[in-house]
Amino acid sequence: MMPMPVTKKMVTLGVALGAAVSGVANAADAIKQSLTSSHFKIVCEAYLDDNWELVVVNADGSDRRNLTNTADANELYPQVSPDGKRVCFVSDIGQGRDTVRSTWVMNFDGSDRKKIADHARQPAWSPDGKTIAYLPQEFPKWNVVDYYTKGMVFYDVESGESRPHPNEKLHHLYNPSFSGDGKWIVSTVHAGMGFDHAIIVFPVDGTEVYNLGIHGCRPCFHPTENRIAWGEDDQTVVLAELKFDDGKPTLGAEQLRVFISDKARKVYHVDWSPDGKFVSVSSGPDGEGDLTKPSTHQSACEIVGVFAKGWDIYAVPTDAGNKVDLAAPDGKYFKVTTDGASNKEPDWVPAG
Repeated sequence: MMPMPVTKKMVTLGVALGAAVSGVANAADAIKQSLTSSHFKIVCEAYLDDNWELVVVNADGSDRRNLTNTADANELYPQVSPDGKRVCFVSDIGQGRDTVRSTWVMNFDGSDRKKIADHARQPAWSPDGKTIAYLPQEFPKWNVVDYYTKGMVFYDVESGESRPHPNEKLHHLYNPSFSGDGKWIVSTVHAGMGFDHAIIVFPVDGTEVYNLGIHGCRPCFHPTENRIAWGEDDQTVVLAELKFDDGKPTLGAEQLRVFISDKARKVYHVDWSPDGKFVSVSSGPDGEGDLTKPSTHQSACEIVGVFAKGWDIYAVPTDAGNKVDLAAPDGKYFKVTTDGASNKEPDWVPAG
């Protein structure tokens, strides 16, 4: 059989395809280089050798390390102090409904590990690094759902003293986050405080509550600016302005959507980089956990302590345009972890 002659049209098409592939590679390489130059790290929870651990990785995906290495405890939900010197987290001891979830704090190298409180969930740092807010568990008996909480407590890191939030009606909150000026907290509320499901903003030192009127969960304040990010649904994270006209928070203009067009996968757990130039998210296949895995629970795979097979951490530049599809091969994102070891709840570590 005679070989097919190469036409000018075929050559042109090959050059165009090569240029497109090169463009994608160059875009991904540029994001990776920017992450490398930032000197940021990302810490997340991961399921390793039948145990939950906290792992840290350079933002460009290099030098992955296990921060905790504890066979007798399961560490989850890491939150790094603004100066990067400490990390607070939750630790699960026990199995099934006898599980006890506690909130802890330690130096970032693992030293000086201290328990803050038992039956305590989802801690968050104040921007000055002096206070950790956490959510007391609603009842002592274990339940896996995120909103199984009642009240909020502020823990002074230096003195070890605790005080309740002045609003005694806080109920069924999850994923709280401080504003950059330390005056506000944004959180999800589910089936509590008269709300079916809402994202609310309330003052650190007051009792007012403002409903942002948006669907979704797990909001996160920008570290220095009046902007928030949140999960709009199972496949979408949104970044938007947050305005404080007349001292009341209201949602402003939308700035970026990070989504996944593959409906068999989910996108959750957004967090801003310290300079606001990137956001990280967790993403992976839909699922409800795997109870054959020790120290895990049955529920939606994005929930803390539920095994999420094939989940990894992604970084997306906040100036990537209006939309970024994590299923598109266009190089607008960078996959930070690649082992699929139930990598969830990413939090950024400042350079230094």
